[in-house]
Amino acid sequence: MQRREFLGAGLATLLGTSAQEALALGLPADFDASAAPELRPFSGLSDEVPQAGALRIEGQIPAGLRGVYYRNGPGLMARGGERYRHWFDGDGLVQAWRFEDGRVSHSARFVQTAKFKAEAREQRFLVPALGTAIPPRMPVHGPDSMNVANTSVLRQADRLYALWEGGSAYELDPASLETKGPRVWSPELAGLPFSAHPKQEADGTSWNFGTAHGRMVIYQLSPAGALLKSAVFAMPASAMVHDFAVSQRYLVFLLPPVQLDLTALRSGGSMLDAMRWQRDQPTRVLIIDKADLSQRRVLEMPAAFVFHFGNAWDADGEIHLDYVQGAPLPEINADMEQQMRGRRPPPRHSTPRFMRITLAGGGRIELQSRDEAVEFPVVDPRVVARRYSKLWYPTAVDLGPRWGFNGLMGLDLDSGRRERFVFGTDTVIEEHVLVPKPGSSQEGEGWLLGMGYDTGRRQSFASIFDAQALAAGPLARVWLPHWLPYGFHGRFYPA
Repeated sequence: MQRREFLGAGLATLLGTSAQEALALGLPADFDASAAPELRPFSGLSDEVPQAGALRIEGQIPAGLRGVYYRNGPGLMARGGERYRHWFDGDGLVQAWRFEDGRVSHSARFVQTAKFKAEAREQRFLVPALGTAIPPRMPVHGPDSMNVANTSVLRQADRLYALWEGGSAYELDPASLETKGPRVWSPELAGLPFSAHPKQEADGTSWNFGTAHGRMVIYQLSPAGALLKSAVFAMPASAMVHDFAVSQRYLVFLLPPVQLDLTALRSGGSMLDAMRWQRDQPTRVLIIDKADLSQRRVLEMPAAFVFHFGNAWDADGEIHLDYVQGAPLPEINADMEQQMRGRRPPPRHSTPRFMRITLAGGGRIELQSRDEAVEFPVVDPRVVARRYSKLWYPTAVDLGPRWGFNGLMGLDLDSGRRERFVFGTDTVIEEHVLVPKPGSSQEGEGWLLGMGYDTGRRQSFASIFDAQALAAGPLARVWLPHWLPYGFHGRFYPA
């Protein structure tokens, strides 16, 4: 399978003539979140990113916390009188929180994708976005013409990448965050999507995937950043695959029943507008053997929409994994359009799920669930693709109509015991990652590090918790003198 065949149904063909003649379907550029102050960060930034200068530290930074916390998310939401309709559309803003001997510094820069630079020159949107039907105002040659590099980061062998759902990884300078350009893993894979959720195992080996036009590409990267193995193949139909799980022997994907309506797309709708949720169809479970990527099997389960996995492990002919199940895609998209208008969507949260797959015979799937309102699950990076017993999530507790999460929850999978810390309703908590303590070996022996937003102060902060004493509250909070837009995902890399 070569690049030409993978990209055979190019975006220019899919968009069609009528889409080029369509009116822009974004929102007015003005934004008012006075009735929902927790939504203010969705207004986004201009091309200029505020610089932090001196940071105020509340509490004490752990002495052993040394390294860089990189975080990515949509940062620019409006240009030239038009506003994106969907959170996923904003141009990528990468932050670097640097910790050294109790001191903290912060920097942030927009990823200078080809799209970002062209639109900055013209001061208007020029290409369609995933959730906003901007008419093409410059040639669209493929997914990288729309690449916003806004979802996550990966550092592989001291090279830092900003990642997006459907295009190439963009390399950044790890120190300055200056954009170097798209990364090509091999000539035959140039331009193929490299998704935003690579799985980095404890030895530094990384696995990733990409999907487009009914095909999937799999990547395996060495700790040194070389491409060890890849495969491109036809996948069961699904138009939205965001994440996956990796165990010792397998890659596992949950492919939701989402189909792309090409007629709607060619008529000028956005990609997300053209995705159809087929609730009477199953979610397909694609299992791939890591040792031989041609060995694949597909099982079925009831329709479910999944953005994020925590982890997976396998033993004795069984695969165990966890994920967070959310509302069907149409409801998620409608909620995000309300957020981008500064209006609260209906209270709606995703919940934890746990799966056991028995591989013998025709295969069997067993599911268990919990009812806490959570998202963005993380595990100790030392147990990725290994047996694990602990998960951490942002959680929502007694929020009423307010949007977002206001606390953190730790879950022990063996006992079912949970531990929580909950801020007030004036605080929004984002994803927190687990940073192992230097010299430790016990799973969960580390700090939880992530970001939040105080609606009263209108300031963003980084918070640090002892992961083994979560209920005691944050050890420290590091305050920016301003707010920044909400992000999606980050990773910590020790010094």
